[in-house]
Amino acid sequence: MKYVLFDVDGTLIDAVSNQRRVWATWAQRYELDPDEVYRVALRTRPLETFAQVAADRDARECLAVLHELEDEDVRSGVYTAFDGASELLRDLPPGAWALVTSNYEHRVRGRFLRTGLPVPDLIVDAPAVEEGKPSPMPYLRAAARLGAEPGHCLVIEDAPSGVRSGLRAGMTVWGVNAPDPVEGVHRHFVSLREAAPHILARITNPEGTAPV
Repeated sequence: MKYVLFDVDGTLIDAVSNQRRVWATWAQRYELDPDEVYRVALRTRPLETFAQVAADRDARECLAVLHELEDEDVRSGVYTAFDGASELLRDLPPGAWALVTSNYEHRVRGRFLRTGLPVPDLIVDAPAVEEGKPSPMPYLRAAARLGAEPGHCLVIEDAPSGVRSGLRAGMTVWGVNAPDPVEGVHRHFVSLREAAPHILARITNPEGTAPV
């Protein structure tokens, strides 16, 4: 492997409570069941979520409200980087890694600033692609912009949709931050901290052997 492509939420930054809080507030605005809305939101993009849980509402208005809540959360919410994230990203060679997220770049930058994580040269966000995860487009776009062959890319993910996206892009996919492996991953690590030395070994010494 010569390049590593990271998902953000759930992989580098623990934002589960933030996401749940944002969607709960959004659901309350529209008098909807927060638990049901969040269940749908976990596996769909926002416009698809609105179509399922608020089909009678104006999708543009729904999206505007969601964006307002997410931007406020970036400013005032509490974020935590997963253990080992900062050291891992700082040890990777510049230009050898990128972020591939279903969020927006300005929010990712805000979260990284809040957590002290280094920001790479390349962030492929939601507006950068016509189809989000589990489509392969986000990861293929990142590879193309890095000048990389898909087979030379290692994807680090935590969620089933992201794992499917990386696999469909023809990349090696490792799963992190879950007690059990997501279906399809080539390797599974319970934590990012556990995965970090193996990631570094694959990128900094692609012909060598990862540590046991």
